[in-house]
Amino acid sequence: MLTVKNLEVVYNDVILVLRGVSLSVPEGQIVALLGANGAGKTTLLRALSGLLDIHDGEITKGEVRLRDQPIHTFDAPKIVAAGLGQVLEGRRVFSEFTVEENLRVGGHTRRGGLAEGIEEVYELFPVLKERRKNTAGYLSGGEQQMLAMGRALVAQPEILLLDEPSLGLAPRIVAQIKDIIVQINERGTTVLLVEQNATMALSIAQHGYVMEHGKVVMDKPAAELLDDEDIRDFYLGRGDLATSYRDIKHYKRRKRWLS
Repeated sequence: MLTVKNLEVVYNDVILVLRGVSLSVPEGQIVALLGANGAGKTTLLRALSGLLDIHDGEITKGEVRLRDQPIHTFDAPKIVAAGLGQVLEGRRVFSEFTVEENLRVGGHTRRGGLAEGIEEVYELFPVLKERRKNTAGYLSGGEQQMLAMGRALVAQPEILLLDEPSLGLAPRIVAQIKDIIVQINERGTTVLLVEQNATMALSIAQHGYVMEHGKVVMDKPAAELLDDEDIRDFYLGRGDLATSYRDIKHYKRRKRWLS
């Protein structure tokens, strides 16, 4: 469904952030994208969803295709209309709007059936129906994450990009979010899941990619990534290992991954 080929992104005309990224997201699957802070994950999502220009970034090489249609030259509204939705890191709900007003904003590109779309979101997130008239800024962190996901789903995306949906949430809420992502996928939406919570992401994904310094350095089925020693060292934690990605056998790991 989604194909990224040899993508390069530059910020402010001088800072090369993505260095030839290639990946694919098959229709109907959940694909996990892992990487430490600064690896380029969020920049990649901005490139996919047309939000680079807001951050003084541009694609200088490569292409992005959605169902074999090139979309890397589209602006954000046209990309949404083509079938790609994104839930930004940090939720970014409209805090002064009610829950239902947030959902209505998310459906502004939908061609009819807005009320039905909102009801579908309420079916997936019953707590939002209970809070439909509440101001979004007063929701809990988990409820705001559900609202952000619901707002994106109202637009009926064929593929949904999720940027760190578990960030800052309690383990119990993370488990709920994980189950909801699976439900969204089972209802027919393809998912690209960007996460630092590798256990959560790889437990529900079919395939996974690892980014480092603007490049994809590992590309395997999710189950194999879960069993990989270096992935387990950094993401799952073992003993007193350093918390910096580059400090964990960096040269040895890169030499092996890129060989």
